[in-house]
Amino acid sequence: MKSFFKAVDSIKPAYDVVYKAVLFVCKLLLVADILITSTSVLGRYVSFVPDPSWSEEVVLTLMAYMAVLSAALAIRRGAHIRMTAFDSYLPKIVIRILDLLSDIGIMCLAVVMITVGWQYAVKIGGVGYYTSLPKLSRFWLYFPIPMAGFAMMVFELEAIYNHIKSFFIKEESEL
Repeated sequence: MKSFFKAVDSIKPAYDVVYKAVLFVCKLLLVADILITSTSVLGRYVSFVPDPSWSEEVVLTLMAYMAVLSAALAIRRGAHIRMTAFDSYLPKIVIRILDLLSDIGIMCLAVVMITVGWQYAVKIGGVGYYTSLPKLSRFWLYFPIPMAGFAMMVFELEAIYNHIKSFFIKEESEL
């Protein structure tokens, strides 16, 4: 059994790459958000700096991307909101089972985000356009949901695998 887990553990660098890529995208979105917002604010108070009419809609869209992608990143770190008030009173095996069930539930949410989010992006987003950017489809406003659902699913697969592995292999801290 240990050889199976050792073989599957060799995939961990791929998860690291996905995590770093999503984190890099979030950083780029934050920089773009700051630059666009700064330009917009400067444009309101400094006469020779242009105030782009599209800045508010684009900033809100970028913030939507950052919000859902950073939530996916929190899954990998185990930093999402969770209730641990009873953890000290429950047996470790019960906590492991509850953590596994929680991650399976989040995996189901990720699948819903992918399927329903994609339908919304294509159907609703595909027919509308940004008010201030009439050539840009609203598809890009709805696209963060399936995109984050995919990232969540990738990170949840790793979390579920780690939970299953913990049932069979004892960690050094438990020995």
